[in-house]
Amino acid sequence: MPSFASPVVDSATVVQDTVRWLERAVIDLNLCPFAKGVHTKGQVHYVVSAATDADLDTLAQDVARELQALAESPPEQRDTTLLMAPGCLHDFLDFNDFLAIAEDLLVSLELDGILQIASFHPQFQFAGTAPDDVTNCTNRTPYPTLHLLREDSIDRAVAVFPEAETIFERNIEVLEGLGLDGWNALDVGARCPVAHTSATEK
Repeated sequence: MPSFASPVVDSATVVQDTVRWLERAVIDLNLCPFAKGVHTKGQVHYVVSAATDADLDTLAQDVARELQALAESPPEQRDTTLLMAPGCLHDFLDFNDFLAIAEDLLVSLELDGILQIASFHPQFQFAGTAPDDVTNCTNRTPYPTLHLLREDSIDRAVAVFPEAETIFERNIEVLEGLGLDGWNALDVGARCPVAHTSATEK
């Protein structure tokens, strides 16, 4: 029988998909009022990890390297980092387990209180929701993604938008009004063949 090689991760496609999600979902739906500024200024750094489920040490090394690089970079050049892992952690529970490793790295590098790690996933699911609940889409990305943020940037954003706690409530209303069909129509899914398809994508 013929053997088939595993699809090769196309880093350019992964970045393009993530930028499309950022523009069409996060910015156009205003899910995060702070995203447009850093995007238009070119201050978002995109990194595609080559890690696989058999080699999660590579992803841990990528996280450590990018945390240090972000901390050492001038904010006006690199305000935030999106680290995509298209070749691994397709199961949301496995992804959640890895988050503990990422947080431990943040502490071991003595960057807690300076940087934060936020998480996004194609199968993201809030506790108490069904897998096809459209509100889960607030945290759904084309690929498993770790968002590395600066604490100072968060503080400045909150100062400009003091009612930041209302963002989540508004996002829920927006997505419920959009519905799954509306979300799918945004066409913000993964095009890289190694990535698993989100439950909300057709």
